Amino acid sequence: MAVDRTIRVESVADRVCAVLRERILTGELARGQRLLQEALAAELGISRTPLREALRRLAAEGLVRLEPNHGASVADHDFRDLSDSWSARRVIEPGAARLAAAASSPQAIARMRAAIAHQRDAGDDVAVSMAANREFHMALVSAAGNTHLTHFAELLWVARVSVVIYTAQVAELGVMAEWAAEHEAIVAAIEGGDGATAERLAREHIDRYPVPVTARAFDPVVGLG
Repeated sequence: MAVDRTIRVESVADRVCAVLRERILTGELARGQRLLQEALAAELGISRTPLREALRRLAAEGLVRLEPNHGASVADHDFRDLSDSWSARRVIEPGAARLAAAASSPQAIARMRAAIAHQRDAGDDVAVSMAANREFHMALVSAAGNTHLTHFAELLWVARVSVVIYTAQVAELGVMAEWAAEHEAIVAAIEGGDGATAERLAREHIDRYPVPVTARAFDPVVGLG
């Protein structure tokens, strides 16, 4: 009986985690916002046990901050953290692209192409385009077949490379269609087994679009947000 109860609680926690993660990534739950557990549990129609588990998971991802005697709040990342996350991508993703070309998995290539198609279909919808863009880069790293790289990329893309950076880039550069085209070139190199080209294109893609200076507007340390 205890085993069955645990399974049900974990299943609810999974769903709650997904719902809260999406609200945070879309900005519905603002950076720094207090997460009142009693109110959230009532809104979601659940007990506080799966909610606490979901908040612990989101804290591990860097999306939520848990503080003794202060409860939970949406994590607030400053401009330096956003910039450092971009630098970390430059280390992880180009190498993953080279490994992906060596692995040459048809399933992984299909997943990347599907993400590109979704990005093209998104039009000017920044939230949908962001989700498709994140899916492409996660698929790219996953194609390397290395679970450690995938875990590192998840930590970056879920918590730090988010709507904050993406929205600033779109406003400053207006190049969502160009990103899809560059993704296509990376996939073509991977599919052709050209690891050196895939690595180079992935690095150039990241370098071409650094964290915009306008992202400082979201930085409470700088004081412009």
